[in-house]
Amino acid sequence: MGLDGEPLLCGECRGKLVLIEGEICQQCGRAFSLFPEKYRQNDICLDCVEWSRRGRSISKNRSLFLYNSFLQEWMAQFKYRGDAELIKAFSDELRTLFKKEFRDTIVVPIPLSEERQYERGFNQSELIAISLGATVVDALERPLHEEKQSKKSRVDRLENQTVFTFKSSADIHGKSITLVDDIYTTGATVEAAGKILLEEGARKVMSFTVARG
Repeated sequence: MGLDGEPLLCGECRGKLVLIEGEICQQCGRAFSLFPEKYRQNDICLDCVEWSRRGRSISKNRSLFLYNSFLQEWMAQFKYRGDAELIKAFSDELRTLFKKEFRDTIVVPIPLSEERQYERGFNQSELIAISLGATVVDALERPLHEEKQSKKSRVDRLENQTVFTFKSSADIHGKSITLVDDIYTTGATVEAAGKILLEEGARKVMSFTVARG
């Protein structure tokens, strides 16, 4: 399907979405209400403490919704069944949060491998990026075909770093960049992409996703 028309969620479906609100980890955007106090260190979660120990590239992530079972099904419809129209259901809210959290940045979508993009017919991260109404720069490539992130365990996602390469024609030097993807889970994907962009001269790299797992 194309991107014509204006599909909206019904009230029942809308009620199944959980906005990320209240106190959040100031780095990854995870809601503190979702886990015990012992997994928190001041205003960041212990996952982010570990990322900082490793040396992280992403200064902050923000996400719109909690990745619950309903949103998981929505993502499957969007990504794997070719229903590109679905992104319009969240476009206004995505733009509002983006403008609040990411001023004066250019947007770089997380790329798919050529094989994966051929399978789907589009890159979901690119459609999300375009919906934000910001300047989109195609700065990264994903040359290798990988197992889907959803099929990997948490340990595998952290240990097996995604491979990206930089497109030499992209002008990012000295600029603040917001990486855009559909879901933030462990942060491994955006951290790998952010590292490349910093090495290529970006001033700062952040990330923005529809969902936080």
